[in-house]
Amino acid sequence: MAEISKSYEPRDVEKKWYARWLAAKAFAGKIDAGKEAYSIVIPPPNVTGVLTMGHVLNNTLQDILIRRARLEGRSALWIPGTDHAGIATQTVVERELRKQKKTRHDFGREKFLEKVWEWRQEKGGIILEQLRRLGASCDWDRTQFTMDPHYSKAVLTVFVDLFRKGHIYRGKRMVNWCPVSQTALSDEEVIMKPVSGMIYRVRYERVDAPGTYIEVKTTRPETIPGDVAIAVHPDDPRYAGWIGRKVRRALGPAAEIPIIGDAAVDREFGTGALKITPAHDKADLEIGGRHRLPIVDVLDANGVLNDLAGPELAGMDRFAGRKKAAELLKASGALVAEEPYANNVGYSERADVPIEPRLTWQWWLRYPRVEEAKAAVRDGHIKFHPERWSKVYLHWLENIQDWCISRQLWWGHRIPVWYRKGVNREQLTEADLRDPSKVHVSLEGPADPENWVQEDDVLDTWASSWLWPFATMGWPEAEAQKQAGIDYFYPTTTLVTGPDIIFFWVARMIMAGLEFMRPGEPLERRIPFRHVYFTGIIRDAKGRKMSKSLGNSPDPLDLIDKYGADGLRFGIVSIAPQGQDIRFQEDRIEGGKNFCNKLWNACRFRQMSGEAGDNSSLPAILDRLDAARFDADDHAILDRLLATKRDVNRCFYEFEFSAAVQALYGFFWNDFCDWYVEVSKAKLQDPATKANCLAIQDLVLRQTLLLLHPFIPFITEELWHELGYGAPDTSIEDVRVENASQIATTSLARGLTLDREAVVAVERLKTFVSQARALKAERGLASRRDVKLLVSTTDADWATIGANLAKISRMAGASSITRQAVVEGAPAVVTPLGTVYLDLASSVDAGAERARLQKELEQLARHIAGTEARLANPAFVSKAPPAVLEGAKKQLAEQQAKRGELERLLKALG
Repeated sequence: MAEISKSYEPRDVEKKWYARWLAAKAFAGKIDAGKEAYSIVIPPPNVTGVLTMGHVLNNTLQDILIRRARLEGRSALWIPGTDHAGIATQTVVERELRKQKKTRHDFGREKFLEKVWEWRQEKGGIILEQLRRLGASCDWDRTQFTMDPHYSKAVLTVFVDLFRKGHIYRGKRMVNWCPVSQTALSDEEVIMKPVSGMIYRVRYERVDAPGTYIEVKTTRPETIPGDVAIAVHPDDPRYAGWIGRKVRRALGPAAEIPIIGDAAVDREFGTGALKITPAHDKADLEIGGRHRLPIVDVLDANGVLNDLAGPELAGMDRFAGRKKAAELLKASGALVAEEPYANNVGYSERADVPIEPRLTWQWWLRYPRVEEAKAAVRDGHIKFHPERWSKVYLHWLENIQDWCISRQLWWGHRIPVWYRKGVNREQLTEADLRDPSKVHVSLEGPADPENWVQEDDVLDTWASSWLWPFATMGWPEAEAQKQAGIDYFYPTTTLVTGPDIIFFWVARMIMAGLEFMRPGEPLERRIPFRHVYFTGIIRDAKGRKMSKSLGNSPDPLDLIDKYGADGLRFGIVSIAPQGQDIRFQEDRIEGGKNFCNKLWNACRFRQMSGEAGDNSSLPAILDRLDAARFDADDHAILDRLLATKRDVNRCFYEFEFSAAVQALYGFFWNDFCDWYVEVSKAKLQDPATKANCLAIQDLVLRQTLLLLHPFIPFITEELWHELGYGAPDTSIEDVRVENASQIATTSLARGLTLDREAVVAVERLKTFVSQARALKAERGLASRRDVKLLVSTTDADWATIGANLAKISRMAGASSITRQAVVEGAPAVVTPLGTVYLDLASSVDAGAERARLQKELEQLARHIAGTEARLANPAFVSKAPPAVLEGAKKQLAEQQAKRGELERLLKALG
């Protein structure tokens, strides 16, 4: 067995093992009737994307789950892939064309799409390569792309099916519109930004009472030529007698517009009067619809004011038009006032310009299976983690609106609808859409294509990704599904995603699965996944969401280069508690690297401490243990190992990944390295105890590597082989991670049992040492080993100290520990084995010591109050198991005793 190198070099280890895993097809998802299936589909990153900290967290968690599943003996499949990201990708390619002073229209649709495919072939796989650096154990042979031919067929099959079922229709409605990309946008593609602008107070003169005016406030004076009414609340006493009158429009072509009453008007905002511009505001459109008002659209698709805005404004960009409109209003006397105004404005995520509410013809989907989608989550067939997101999900479904599924782009799945030449699309009725002589809808297109014109629009990107869980497994082709193992791997097990797309993706996938998978079968067989884990949002130290535009996000590849992939993985998970946003701290990533170094050094120390025995399996190591030679520390470390395994198992069950990392960190760093390894050094010098001590270390390290592997796979795989736990041609994931009860059962069969009294005794010693160390540190003596400790204690506890005197003196860094009565005025701490005093030659700072004791008393008082409240709660007392109840009572007694001792120490200081 080669000697473990002095220092851990992550880059070399990561490169070596990832290549070996790929060569061995270690990530392949295989159909195995003898194993339980476990499957995950990756949330497909945009094909334009590069690795972000959000990707790091999300994919690390997926990899943790998939590697743990393999260790538990399941047949695990993680399907990777990318999303064609319609608007994002088209924007990137068009930006490149602009550098050549060209647009997509210079090429035409087909030639432009060739350019996009060229770009995708050259740069579209970057993020997947970056995920490999992170250690993602995806089945790369199954990599999917939402524009692949088989996937495109699934998307268009769904459109045709839903159209024929009456779920899809064409209608003119208001959408989010990007004037730069000139396409409709989903809400998810709109980013709200705070904007500082102006608000204008404008007056409209009554036709029947010259010199009498009604005033409104608006941030968009350029849209006044599109005003068709002024609305007030019918119960607003300020406007009694105004409803039904007419006013002159303040700007644009001359027009008399009515004053209407509508309960939707907010009487508290501005003047209580609202200008109604149905073409440019959703709320106005709804009010206009109720009152059958005309629609006057003064903006073209590119955000330029048109002839309906009047000759003074026509041809101007909307923002220049706003400034000009204010000038015209001022000149005419219609502008009463203008003042600074801050509000939130929706911006196009890709073009980074304010969006426009715009009335356009679009394709819409009435969602299928809404009631079943509610039942799937409400009845527990799909479990959300944290559970609170289920309420958000159900609330959205209760208020669901039809989905705009069309986009005015070229890159994407072109809608499979053809119009008979000569048909006016804007005059088509719902009945016309179903008339095959006017409209043709199919996968193949019409038999006489020369007589038809295909729809220009493509489908919303989400209208392809909502099929991801089953379209990635060959659907709808029967043979492709069989080869992919859809009957075995679907429903998938867990989805890891962000709560920001719970509506745009998660809810839609649930409805798609229920609609298209296994018709007629029970709901639980049709859902796309059984668990959804929602990550938090990663923020910087100021609480801002990390983004390229703010420049507040580190490059994950730089972090991997600096701290190693395992260091990054361990660090990011350690700061990501379930259901909470994450404040990124690079020192925690450095902490991940430090932990890896600690693990490496501990394994190297074990290797240098003596020859390895048979480490080939758990039973082989257990056979090397001699229970008759166990001391209290041996019992204690094995007890802590079993307890940690139980904690980690529970954490996986409850999706508490950060808690699992913290449990493993505490056990390995504190219990094993800082205590057991240190107290073992004396036993390693004794031939009578050395072999048993090494066997225990081998057992603990083996099980620790198995528990840590999903979190830090590279270093654990390397050390697994360095310590002889696996044959050269195997992987750590070929082994099953035994749970605590399995280890206990195997141990009992060999006569190995744990001494509970010994375990408790060691815990008391460890607490004594840690509190003594803390006392030294508070006095600035942490590194000093010549400090004398005095202990005021009982005979029984002094006997325990005496039996372990050399060990705890060394561990506490004390030159001596002696028993003594109360030491008035000396710095002290209360421990389970008595009160420990520092014997300081210099005088004591009584004020500082008094403040420290007072603070400790205040903290203890809060703990006592909490324990007393629990014991006073009838619900707790009646339902708690006897052991838990007795434990709480014992805890209260210990807390009260400690309080008494602290009060005595405080009193002694005067």
